[in-house]
Amino acid sequence: STLEKAKERLRNLPKDYTYDEARQLLNRLGYRENTQGKTSGSRVGFLSQVDDSVILLHKPHPKNEMSAGAVKALATFLKAKGDL
Repeated sequence: STLEKAKERLRNLPKDYTYDEARQLLNRLGYRENTQGKTSGSRVGFLSQVDDSVILLHKPHPKNEMSAGAVKALATFLKAKGDL
């Protein structure tokens, strides 16, 4: 499925992983982007609809590719939650 392919791509920690891919994956996993308040700038919070946990991602600019550290942190977070 598309979701499984997206999870596998993140598990591989690609160097060209984009913020758009992360946002789509998180949305499919039941996280909602919070674009209000303190996270409305380059730091964007994603709130789990299941347990109210939050992950903050840095919205890269000017390009869409996330840093290797941010990709690893996202993968680690999702693995710990059992979502990856």
